[in-house]
Amino acid sequence: MKKIFFLFLLLSFSFFVKAEVSPVLVTPQWVKEKMNDKQTIILQVNFLRLDFEKEHIAGSRFLWPDWLLANSPEGSYNPPDPKEATKILQELGINKDSKIILCFSKSDLNITARMFVTLEYLGLQGRVSLLNGGLEAWKNAGNDVANGPEIKKKGNYIATVNKVLVDKEYVLASLQNSESVVVDARLKRFYDGEPTGYPRDGHITGAKNIQFTDMFDSTSAFKSDEELMSFFLPVVPDKKKEIVDYCFIGQTASVLYMAARQLGYKIKLYDGSMQEWSRLEHLPMEKTKKN
Repeated sequence: MKKIFFLFLLLSFSFFVKAEVSPVLVTPQWVKEKMNDKQTIILQVNFLRLDFEKEHIAGSRFLWPDWLLANSPEGSYNPPDPKEATKILQELGINKDSKIILCFSKSDLNITARMFVTLEYLGLQGRVSLLNGGLEAWKNAGNDVANGPEIKKKGNYIATVNKVLVDKEYVLASLQNSESVVVDARLKRFYDGEPTGYPRDGHITGAKNIQFTDMFDSTSAFKSDEELMSFFLPVVPDKKKEIVDYCFIGQTASVLYMAARQLGYKIKLYDGSMQEWSRLEHLPMEKTKKN
């Protein structure tokens, strides 16, 4: 009987560990406490390896965004092929039990947010966090940085598709669904109809607007939950409703995606965004009516 009870406790504990969800936004102190755990992988997003090698959190790995962005004649920032992404993630040292912390330097929040969405798309939802404020917040907290090349071991993670990126048909269905809200993450002037150089200006008919720039402060750190909620509540007062957001090409909408995830909203991102939607004349668009 004691053996059965012990086995039950062990299985319950294992389930709890597996079910543990990583916070979306974390502090430098949180990172400092977790960075020596074997499961923790810190990825620093930089456009150039030179920037990574100049300064990074000790033990972190270099993530070049283009490794996980499948640009093609069909559009910018397409989701990567899971098989190709598996090779990249394994080269980065990611394992089946890894918890990932993303870090950015300078003002590279937007592209790092896109990496957050992409990693969730590749089956890592609930296992990815962002160091809020990035490398500058880490240094401002009095922590040291390292330089030189990274040191890493190959991982064993196999990517699977988690459908947080959706297509135009999903958006059309969401516009007709009372349980969904389509949100334009661009600046209000573009939402209203200021020319952008795209074939059509304005926004998806029926879409609401929450500017991605309202999500973070002058240091590129996300604002407090209370401040973030002040932007979401007027547009999506019911957290039971699903948000489908978009922007120009699916990058800045990733910032809004992260803010929504931080607040506990259900959200998906329309990857084609206005780059695709504005070119298809049968898809509905409108401009804000002037009083």
